[in-house]
Amino acid sequence: MLEKTFYKKMLSKSFPFPVKVTYWDGKSEVYGNGKPEVEITFNEKIPISDVTKNASLALGEAYMDKKIEIKGSIQKLICGAYESADSLMRSSKFRKFLPKQKHNEKQSEKDVQSHYDIGNDFYKLWLDPTLTYSCAYFEDGNKDDLEKAQEDKIHHILDKLHPQKGKTLLDIGCGWGTLMLTAAKEYGLKVTGVTLSEEQYKLVQKKIYDQNLQDVAEIKLEDYRELGDKQWDYVTSVGMFEHVGKENLEGYFSDVSKYLKQDGTALIHGITRQQGGAVNAWINKYIFPGGYIPGLQEQIGHIIDNGLQVDDVEMLRRHYQRTLEIWDKNFNNSRKEIQNKMGERFTRMWDLYLQACAASFESGNIDVVQYLITKGPSGTNLPMTRQYMMK
Repeated sequence: MLEKTFYKKMLSKSFPFPVKVTYWDGKSEVYGNGKPEVEITFNEKIPISDVTKNASLALGEAYMDKKIEIKGSIQKLICGAYESADSLMRSSKFRKFLPKQKHNEKQSEKDVQSHYDIGNDFYKLWLDPTLTYSCAYFEDGNKDDLEKAQEDKIHHILDKLHPQKGKTLLDIGCGWGTLMLTAAKEYGLKVTGVTLSEEQYKLVQKKIYDQNLQDVAEIKLEDYRELGDKQWDYVTSVGMFEHVGKENLEGYFSDVSKYLKQDGTALIHGITRQQGGAVNAWINKYIFPGGYIPGLQEQIGHIIDNGLQVDDVEMLRRHYQRTLEIWDKNFNNSRKEIQNKMGERFTRMWDLYLQACAASFESGNIDVVQYLITKGPSGTNLPMTRQYMMK
């Protein structure tokens, strides 16, 4: 009886649209006026102590284990919870129970491999053909062509650097190599990529040899903090700083500064919260161990404290929302194959992850930001106006 009273009070205030909830005793209630847009079914009671300890972890695990079923859009449900001031997603009494994360180099390697070394074949089922696993960039008129949007994102990043042929570029957290190899082939740069994922390393190494780029491209399987004293004209890092941990962000930007030549330019692209830094216990446990989403003010502080200056800041929140919506559509188009290979629990987990992230961007809970920065006075080697970025 106590559990049901708790859930009624919590769920009745969590959504800005009507939701039907069926409890473990078979009885249903509709919260809000009108026809329910989403239905939640509790197949089992979820202990109150688990929810008050960490709501995202308890409810995420309950969905994975089919203790909770959701009929309708998970993205819509979670976005609604973010928008409602008194919901379980925004109540301060839940946030304070989030666990702290710590990172060292060995832990960082373990965290990266636990996510990216699931296998390239898994990611090929729902990413675009470039295997770009970060926010795409949808230019006017493009709503659904993910491959073009990912290619446009790569060009958008490289164009911001105003790169000069023959100069050097370091890509920290290079993924499957699309950015670094595009820089080599189309911009005439000598490129170095670094990753901790063995799967990514093997694939990029093969691409380098298959495309005969050995003279202008190299990839290193090592921690970005161990690259020695070498410096580059340009540094890029896409979707990387979210994984280094709060305690290592200062050092991350220190390394960006160390690897840049004087008056060199860097483009750092990653998930940021305008409201301040945060972690999510469910995502940290099951998707990205050790993840931390930094705050905008926090990031600007780290940039300036390490002798770098800001040239330009661009928010791409809506672009990542759209990227995730397409990923989830692709994922569910291959759901049967994924479930046969990885199991139902894994499949439910990833579908929840993709939709929850889309909801988080849609609601403005998180953003994705491109920081264009210079080592030295801002914009030293860049054109006087921003028009050059709009090729």
